[in-house]
Amino acid sequence: MKTADHAAMVIVGAGQCGARTAHALRDNGWDGEITLLGNEGRAPYDRPPLSKAVLLGQKTVEQCALFDDAFYRNNRIDLRVDAPVSGIDRAARKVVLGDGRTVSYRRLLIATGAEPRRLCVPGAALAGVHLLRAVPDALSIVGELSPGRRIAVVGAGFIGLEVAATAIARGCEVVVIEAAARALMRAVPEIVAGYLVERHRQMGVDVRFATQVERILGDTRVTGLKLSDGTTLECDAVVVGVGVTPRTALAEAAGIDVADGIAVDDTLRTNDPWIFAAGDVCSFPHRLFRRRIRLECWKNAEDHARIVARNMLDYGETYSAVPWFWSNQYDMTIQIAGMPAFGTTSVVRDTGPASRVFFALDREGVLVGTSGVGQVSEVARDVRVAQELIGRRARIEPAVLADRSAKLKSLLTADVL
Repeated sequence: MKTADHAAMVIVGAGQCGARTAHALRDNGWDGEITLLGNEGRAPYDRPPLSKAVLLGQKTVEQCALFDDAFYRNNRIDLRVDAPVSGIDRAARKVVLGDGRTVSYRRLLIATGAEPRRLCVPGAALAGVHLLRAVPDALSIVGELSPGRRIAVVGAGFIGLEVAATAIARGCEVVVIEAAARALMRAVPEIVAGYLVERHRQMGVDVRFATQVERILGDTRVTGLKLSDGTTLECDAVVVGVGVTPRTALAEAAGIDVADGIAVDDTLRTNDPWIFAAGDVCSFPHRLFRRRIRLECWKNAEDHARIVARNMLDYGETYSAVPWFWSNQYDMTIQIAGMPAFGTTSVVRDTGPASRVFFALDREGVLVGTSGVGQVSEVARDVRVAQELIGRRARIEPAVLADRSAKLKSLLTADVL
């Protein structure tokens, strides 16, 4: 039997982060075995198109694949798409598969991602009630989006708002129900959320805040919702987008530290020196924001993959990239750099007839986040420059940020902490 010293690099989770890490291991010179363990029954794929291009019919699920079959074969990556992992034997440095077989590891990466939260209300299991995380979810929702259909979206986060925009584009009637007082509570400042919600209302979406779903109505299939404010809504389908929970059960059962996700250090290593975690599943200390954070976005999975692959090979590099996220809704793009929700002061810069860039400063006047909303050509440049300024912990006068005539690029010489 192969000893741990000569075992494979094993990755649990065949999603974007896991697949990119396997690729990066080869790019960084690892010539040994790589085992990539998934449980979705299909090769790794890109998730962001599921709530946009796939629902709109602009892209097939096959076109979402990260790599073709030849990639795994040519790079000698042992991809197993039906290999759920039931446990980790840390002492023996092995993972235990659902069928009882074991795989020895030299280094182990846990990249199990996150799973969508479910509504815990009567009727949540009725036909026509959907979550959106994986390919089967998207294909089920596509079948609901016909002209004139009444779609209820529960949750005004990015997934909920993207689904709402897509449903409107497909000719549906849409209502969005959010329990909080506003949209995107954890993602952006109130002023940014308000700007987005106004656009949804202009497009015909009925957006309701500070009310919850008490019951989903119907016998075998959903026919409506009973809300906490006493109203009843008729609908033909429900899409639930109320956030996600990191998949930490495997790590917890193995005695790996957990803190809002699997707790890793700034090299993405867990409290076990042979085990790493990356992507949506982990929380990590970020030097720019001086706190532990967990990110649920495409760019973070890409960035983590590059760093964790090198650190599985003992490079010892720290992770400090400025977060970046985007969303497309109607004719607008939303680009976010940094952590706008950490700001206490918001500054607005008009960059076009219907485009705005919102800057978030903390109590010390340090730029911690920016949100560009509007046309790509009118917001992307400022967001890119702001991303670099955030990385420098730049202090910038609000009046300068608001002045459209002031070139942000010239601020790269601003004072930093």
